[in-house]
Amino acid sequence: MSHHEEILDGDTLWRFERTFLESNWTCIWGRGCTGILDQPAEHLQQGCCSVGAEVTDVDEAMNVSALAATVPSHLWQFHDRVDADDVFSDATRTNTKVVDGACIFLNRPGFSGGNGCALHLAAVEFGESPIDWKPSVCWQLPIRVDWEMQPDGIEHATVRRWTRADWGDEGETMAWCCTEGTEAYVGEHPVIESLGEELSAVAGHEVYVELRRRLGHPA
Repeated sequence: MSHHEEILDGDTLWRFERTFLESNWTCIWGRGCTGILDQPAEHLQQGCCSVGAEVTDVDEAMNVSALAATVPSHLWQFHDRVDADDVFSDATRTNTKVVDGACIFLNRPGFSGGNGCALHLAAVEFGESPIDWKPSVCWQLPIRVDWEMQPDGIEHATVRRWTRADWGDEGETMAWCCTEGTEAYVGEHPVIESLGEELSAVAGHEVYVELRRRLGHPA
């Protein structure tokens, strides 16, 4: 069982999977990622974007919709596929639309504006953080937070690596190599540093600074 580093912040006890934070995991999208289809499909360069991104709530849906309207067409291959449901799969606005086998925001290999997420590319072009533009599940992956309220009123927030099982039934057949196996553990820096912006956004800056101190990586 993985060792957890625990930090109490008000009524939340943050529990971080230390072995993951100290690992050299890195995203290998476009350089060996096999994707999440039933068969390895590195050549498609879809990564984890083969499904529409799950949108957590109304506020996030409004934010994604508003930002999508500002993405320049030269950075977004499928900007013309927005319809009455906007960029979402239906009127519930709980998932982004799937176009030609992947998320509407995913530019495919060879697109002149660049491969990858149009929201990400637009954020970079405007000098802003992709975290503020993309659905939370997109920028958090492979980080996952399990929330569990305790009888004493303290909520445990366990921050760990995303696993195949977190995809539900779909995960049983997908060509998932992201955090399991060795393919992605080839980064130059530990996760506590390489995913610093994401960890700080998840748990808050003060908790992240304390976490770095605990792991011997003071900011």
